[in-house]
Amino acid sequence: MGHLSKMKKIIFFLFIFLNISISSNAEIAYIDINYILKTSNVGKYLNSHIEKKKIEYDKKFKEIENQLVKKEKTLISQQNILNKEEFDNKLKALTKEVQDYRKNKKSKLDNLNKFKIDNTREILKKLNPIITNYVDTNSISIVLPKKNIIVGKKNLDITDQILNLLNNKINKLDF
Repeated sequence: MGHLSKMKKIIFFLFIFLNISISSNAEIAYIDINYILKTSNVGKYLNSHIEKKKIEYDKKFKEIENQLVKKEKTLISQQNILNKEEFDNKLKALTKEVQDYRKNKKSKLDNLNKFKIDNTREILKKLNPIITNYVDTNSISIVLPKKNIIVGKKNLDITDQILNLLNNKINKLDF
């Protein structure tokens, strides 16, 4: 199945290239959106904010994990002192605390990931009209993602031009 899908993509791209090369004065360009998202001022701002949050979360998670390990060691050391029912109750309480911690950690990381996706989408909303305007101004017929280009002339890569336009338009997002 995967091989057939790749063949269809290749045929599709060949069809597009043949049609464009037949039409007069058609211009093709390619762009590396991921590079723009990573290196633009607004992309760096977003990534820096997310990295700070990750570091903050990691620090808090480590503290909680250390507390849970201490509680576990304390409970294990008391195993012979406590009666079975009391030990089982404390073990259940600790198990619940660990489960709550894991849920909370997963929730915070999921929310951070959603935050990244939502704000990346916002950057793309700002980027789209910039690309559209550039394409119209420079009579470009089609822009392809760089990841789908095997070989291409460097002068067809419009990534740097679009990056500069984005940097001139926006530097940060409001969180």
